[in-house]
Amino acid sequence: MREVVAAALLFTGVALELAAALGVAAMRGVLQRMHYTGLAMVGAIPIAAAVVVRESFSLASLGPLLLVGYLLVSAPVLAHVTARAAGLPDEDDG
Repeated sequence: MREVVAAALLFTGVALELAAALGVAAMRGVLQRMHYTGLAMVGAIPIAAAVVVRESFSLASLGPLLLVGYLLVSAPVLAHVTARAAGLPDEDDG
């Protein structure tokens, strides 16, 4: 039963990551592409959950859990910084 749940979570996470990659590839501008980076971050959650379901709470599942925590904190910050950098005029435009 654990293997089935882990496989379903893994399939969901990979599908979300694939959709995010296709969305980034299909969009033209930086600000349009940023909409799909959130989907990529959300896709990491079921993948980490699949590792936890398969391995239980152990040292092997600590890495994916820490990675998801890092992504939850850093993804909004990186999106904000990228949006600011894309929207600000160059200093030479003065």
